[in-house]
Amino acid sequence: MQDNSIGQVIRDFVSKGIATHRIHSLDERYAINHLLSQLDLDAYDVHKKPSIPLPDLLDSLDRLVGYAVEKQLVADVAEEIEILEAQIMELITPLPSEVNKRFWMHYEEAPMRATDEFYRLCQDNDYIKTRKIAKNKHFPIDSKYGKLEITINLSKPEKTRPQMEAAREAEGGKYPVCALCMENEGYKGRAGAPARSNHRIVRLPLSGENWGFQYSPYSYYNEHCLVLSEEHVPMDVNAETIANLLEIVTIFPHYFIGSNAGLPIIGGSILNHEHYQGGRYHFPLEAAKVIRSLELNGFPEVEAELLYWPLSVIRLRSEEREEISEAARAILEEWQNYSDPQAEIFAEAAGIKQNAVTLIARRVGEAYELDVVLRNNGTTAAFPDGIFHAHPDVQHIKKENIGLIEVLGLAILPPRLETELSEVADYLLGISNDVAPCHREWAEELKQQGPFEEDSVMEMIQEAVGEKFLRAMEDAGVYKQTPEGQAGFDRFLRTLENQ
Repeated sequence: MQDNSIGQVIRDFVSKGIATHRIHSLDERYAINHLLSQLDLDAYDVHKKPSIPLPDLLDSLDRLVGYAVEKQLVADVAEEIEILEAQIMELITPLPSEVNKRFWMHYEEAPMRATDEFYRLCQDNDYIKTRKIAKNKHFPIDSKYGKLEITINLSKPEKTRPQMEAAREAEGGKYPVCALCMENEGYKGRAGAPARSNHRIVRLPLSGENWGFQYSPYSYYNEHCLVLSEEHVPMDVNAETIANLLEIVTIFPHYFIGSNAGLPIIGGSILNHEHYQGGRYHFPLEAAKVIRSLELNGFPEVEAELLYWPLSVIRLRSEEREEISEAARAILEEWQNYSDPQAEIFAEAAGIKQNAVTLIARRVGEAYELDVVLRNNGTTAAFPDGIFHAHPDVQHIKKENIGLIEVLGLAILPPRLETELSEVADYLLGISNDVAPCHREWAEELKQQGPFEEDSVMEMIQEAVGEKFLRAMEDAGVYKQTPEGQAGFDRFLRTLENQ
């Protein structure tokens, strides 16, 4: 008869940890006693044998937590469960000093070996929520710009702009101050602050300052990593940002790295802490068509191209790191001070900067490639959410900021859509009239394309969702792919070519 006792679960968890080299065999008794303490137990049958086959660590974790909930050691609420999960998985997580030692030891062998091992640890110890991430819905769409990718995020709720603003206002005296601060490493967690007992950060020197390298617990793509400042300082995209991004792809040539614009509306969800996002993934933007080459005066070693993309992108390429850095800095400085009333672009409003850039760096062989995406966060009475933000008619699908990841061609759509799109499908099939009010007009438009079949209606809805995301991207573009838009882009480009 199979032994389902909590003692057996403890035995199996520790044995699996040893078998996978996450627990040293000399630490076996310590590990057992650690789990006994977590579960408020004071006795254990030392003669228990491991199950054959050994269950997965995460399966054993579920049973350990289930026991704690059943015995009312923790409340059956997400925050308390996540704290206990992280504390249990800390048992298979080396101390930060050991993680850093191993990382740089592996780095001496190969940069990819270092990131592979660190990424695997963060998956094994459940810091990266692989099971929750697997619930996300993914589908590609075809567009005139090439393939785009859509993700309905079911692993982590996306923050609304009011929530982001409330978080910024709530700072001051809080510990950790924000979700990216290094003080999160090993933090137990509490209401409003995530459980991070099993969280580890690799120290990374950049431009004479201390930074950290970690993975995102809710990865949106392969090896989704963060590089964050040791200091809690707000985002400020400047010449140092460009230098840092190029340094990072020198250290990790197999990764891309990018920075959100440092202004609200056009920036990401976290603007209060300087950070970049990267990983090992090929985004649709990489394959964008080239409209034409540009001549950047004073930078003969730098190739420059204008890309066919919903947003306004200048791509730079060179094997000379300093040259490409200086060329990007020249574009940034010119754009920050550039106004074009004809295109509703103003460098400032009420003394506040409105022009910024989203930056993406990668290596192509020995060359450095840097995409400079022009952004503007101006508003008008007609577009209070932003002239170059998703307009009202697409906000029922994508209301959140068009940040770095969306610029690259990957939509991160809110979890509410899973239920809401199913309701739209039922409406189109005549099963139900229950459609969210925000989708009612859209659903009526789609119904004109009927009749629909049950096995294909969702595919059609997904294509329509993709069209809405594409529109949101186009709304965010300061210069549209129209004759008028490209004429405006040319006006700005002439200021670069004639410097």
